[in-house]
Amino acid sequence: MRRSLLVTAAAAISMVLLAMLVPMAILVRSYALEDRLARAALEVQAVETVVSGQDAGAVGQYVDRLNDAERHTRVTVLYPDGLEIGPDRGQDELVLDARNTGRARVDDVPGGSQILVPVSRGGNSGLPSQTPVIRVVVDEPGLDSVVGVAWGLLAGLALALLAGSLVVVDRLGRSFVQPIRRLAEHTQTLGRPGATAPMAAVDGPPEVQELAGAVDRLVGRIQLLLAREREGVADLSHRLRTPVTALRLRVETVADPDLRDRLAGDLDSLEATVDEIVREARRSEREGLDPRTDAVAVIAERVRHWAPLAEDLGRPWEVDLASTGPLLRASRADLEALVDVLLDNVFSHTADTDAVRITLTASDDRVDLVVEDAGPGLPPGLDATGRGASGAGSTGLGLSIAARTAEDAGGALATGTSDMGGARVAVTLRTA
Repeated sequence: MRRSLLVTAAAAISMVLLAMLVPMAILVRSYALEDRLARAALEVQAVETVVSGQDAGAVGQYVDRLNDAERHTRVTVLYPDGLEIGPDRGQDELVLDARNTGRARVDDVPGGSQILVPVSRGGNSGLPSQTPVIRVVVDEPGLDSVVGVAWGLLAGLALALLAGSLVVVDRLGRSFVQPIRRLAEHTQTLGRPGATAPMAAVDGPPEVQELAGAVDRLVGRIQLLLAREREGVADLSHRLRTPVTALRLRVETVADPDLRDRLAGDLDSLEATVDEIVREARRSEREGLDPRTDAVAVIAERVRHWAPLAEDLGRPWEVDLASTGPLLRASRADLEALVDVLLDNVFSHTADTDAVRITLTASDDRVDLVVEDAGPGLPPGLDATGRGASGAGSTGLGLSIAARTAEDAGGALATGTSDMGGARVAVTLRTA
């Protein structure tokens, strides 16, 4: 946001400066040319005095002295009989017009402007055929003149204004961005265990302060709802234990031992289910809403947990596990369940002698787990990650749960055929 403000401000200020300084630069150049024309007009008066009272030789000497000096003007005298004294020779229509009308004129020429002044000499009675014309060519001001200095000052002024404006915009943008950044940092910590403290007072614009207050109120409301939900689940567990205990006492009075054992087993399963519901409800309290887990360590530990079973069955077991990896946005329980699902599928749906290969690789921002086997593979056309889809008579929930865990961690799960002949399941977990 801060960079966007600076870029937008720089573009807007640059356009304003161009709109102001370009016309000023043109005006400076025009004023410099007009100043040279005014000085040239004074020179014309002196040359006119010499031309009207001296012969061509004297006029030539005077003109040569003027043109030899380092000046921005060139003087030429054009006589009606074809005599031309000076560097800019040639009598075009403009010269003839000035001679015939007897009026001076100023015209634009390539590289500058020219002044044409007809000279009335004594005794010629103003006849055009006897009127010489003074041509003074004034060079257009360039960067080596005062125009260059003025343009340099304008450019420096523009840069100073741009830099000063950007500093002001940056300070203004910081007053917006810093409070929003602190608010974002505060919200990112809310999912961590024990992060329940309200946000400190936020300075900045009223809108940002209002947003911070709204976030605190929302967080407080969510925490209240979660606390009530956990309390409700805990109360449910407590309320269920009394009737379950009563049922267990009645079950113990059943005379048939087989029925009694079966009913007791059902009650044990019911109690285990209730306990699991309570633990799952309190999971966010233990792990936080945004858990971070060392996925490589958890997955490697779980793979090693399954290794003794493969060894007991005599199943070929090939493992290649990374040693370190990044923290992922997933809980330990979810990662353990993911590994259990993949390996349980292998042990349940392949022969005890079918080989298994497990590869775990990690980089700075991702972890890849690949489980392959030499079994019959997945049925053709089966969406193994679809909820309830199974090609072996199972519930079809295992790979669906694993896929959801991978998606929650910013990754994905893909199935295919291994070069070992069986199924291949590749799970990608990302840090973002």
